[in-house]
Amino acid sequence: MRRICVLLLTVTLLVASCKNEEERKLALGDWVGKMEVLDSRLLPFNFTLSLNEDGKYIMEMRNAEEVIIVDEITINGDSLNIRMPIFEGHFTGTFTENEMKGNFIEEGKERSVPFSAVHGDNTRFEVKEDATVNISGIWETYFNVNTQNEYPAKGIFMQNGNNVKGTFRTKTGDYRYLDGVVSGDSMKLSAFDGSHVYLFLAQVTDSTLDGTFYSGRHAVQEFLGARNEAFELPDADSLTYLRPGYDKFDFSFPDATGEMVSLSDPQFKDKAVLVQIMGTWCTNCLDETRFYVDFLEKNPHLNVELVALAFEYAKTKEKAFEGITRLKERTGADYPILLAQYGTSNKQKANEKLPMLNHILSYPTTIYIDKNGEVKKIHTGFNGPATGEKYEQFKEQFAETIQELTTEESGISAD
Repeated sequence: MRRICVLLLTVTLLVASCKNEEERKLALGDWVGKMEVLDSRLLPFNFTLSLNEDGKYIMEMRNAEEVIIVDEITINGDSLNIRMPIFEGHFTGTFTENEMKGNFIEEGKERSVPFSAVHGDNTRFEVKEDATVNISGIWETYFNVNTQNEYPAKGIFMQNGNNVKGTFRTKTGDYRYLDGVVSGDSMKLSAFDGSHVYLFLAQVTDSTLDGTFYSGRHAVQEFLGARNEAFELPDADSLTYLRPGYDKFDFSFPDATGEMVSLSDPQFKDKAVLVQIMGTWCTNCLDETRFYVDFLEKNPHLNVELVALAFEYAKTKEKAFEGITRLKERTGADYPILLAQYGTSNKQKANEKLPMLNHILSYPTTIYIDKNGEVKKIHTGFNGPATGEKYEQFKEQFAETIQELTTEESGISAD
């Protein structure tokens, strides 16, 4: 009899345990996540949860027109791990059906940002009053004002009622898809793309911006802007160049198999070559990589090779190549991505690896080389889809440059 009672109790506990496991589910639909940056400010972002055909959770993060699909969500009891689709960052913490709490962690950068999320709302920023100004247009902006690190940016915004979307372009790229509001005379914009944690807060008038930019919990910058529809940044093709005394660009770095690759290899002989200086942690690099993959797929007849040199945060060579492999798989990039550096993305150290360049100002940077091995152009940074018209201009200019390099007269698609 005692054995029967023990057996019944065991079965009861097992059933209860299974029932508890079944109850540990996440609510589907709209969620608002919040990340705690410096000064105890909260950066909001929107996402939805759904189930795929296999019953696995799918997370769709949104920034203006951008949608990021996250499909690596692991649940163990009440513990949760959400891995970003390309970047190394991941959310880890605990959850109930309608709440999440934990941290967004990037081990390679040694960064951690507190995170929470609540189900049932899609409001990004609270709007307390109607906008008293409209910031649509172009803004000449300066970050780190009155310091030795001051740099210019071009604000590009479109406002509809209280809602605002746009971006800041800099000499080295853009701050991607910013999404937010103007409430009264207060502008609030945010973006979370799986790597960068951006929050912009400013007081605005019809002609000025006075604000603060938070990048996660590691950086804060003051910025000032003035409306200027004619403002332009320096030409991206003039910022990086070969040092005097150098007439060629070359390198020798390993691929994932350990084989050393250089421009003198047979695969590059008598071909135009694009050399992409990048990092798998870099969102502008990701935008550029996707553009290159799409362009090459649409123009397979071109006599052009592309090779990327990766400068990685990852602490070990193995981790660095793991990130490279993940990027290639997720983007469909079938061109070589070589490991130029790991353990840091320091631009000064990167320049030591490529001493023929005056500097490495930006990730990404692309070197355009003709079939005779002559450097024809070096393009610093990348204006991604969030820059709108500038991105369309870049696509047209890129197609023209490739046509010149490959001496093809027709058949190039920039769409």
